[in-house]
Amino acid sequence: MTIDFTKNNDGLVPAIIQDASTKNVLMLGYMNEEALAKTKETEKVTFYSRTKQRLWTKGEESGNFLQLVSIKVDCDNDTLLIAVNPVGPTCHKGTDTCWDEANTSNFGFISQLEAVIEQRRTAADSKSSYVASLFEKGINKIAQKVGEEAVETVIEAKDDNDELFLYESADLLFHYLILLQAKGFTLKDIEAELKKRHK
Repeated sequence: MTIDFTKNNDGLVPAIIQDASTKNVLMLGYMNEEALAKTKETEKVTFYSRTKQRLWTKGEESGNFLQLVSIKVDCDNDTLLIAVNPVGPTCHKGTDTCWDEANTSNFGFISQLEAVIEQRRTAADSKSSYVASLFEKGINKIAQKVGEEAVETVIEAKDDNDELFLYESADLLFHYLILLQAKGFTLKDIEAELKKRHK
């Protein structure tokens, strides 16, 4: 890994800090060669503080360290992407990120879909919403729909029509998300369970 510390007059390169698990960006700091060497040696992210004019290990006062997982350099060799496991909040203001965002898992569009399901569930307008009507019918009906969609997905998996297989798979996942919420859970709970099993 070659890093060009000479590109800027101060000998510093930006270091983007990303949670290794959630992939959320936590903060931006700056490193010189010495800070990078200390980060590798201690496996705790260390920056060069432009304010303090010295090396600064994140968490040295608060205990909220950034445990090093990996370091990547960009295509111009002048910016670092550092994956970490954060210990506590990252921002000095006590928030998970320096953008005041929660550092939680995000499953992209699936997370948006979970939010829509929650909105329809709480709105409970069963006349205009299929989701609300399922919640109104109760857990047995929701569980039955998951079973039906699972069977249809298995049937399509055994055939050669990939389009129908994907269609039924989407139906299965959609109804499973509804079932999770009916039971008071989300995909984050499933993720946590899978992480417990991962060795």
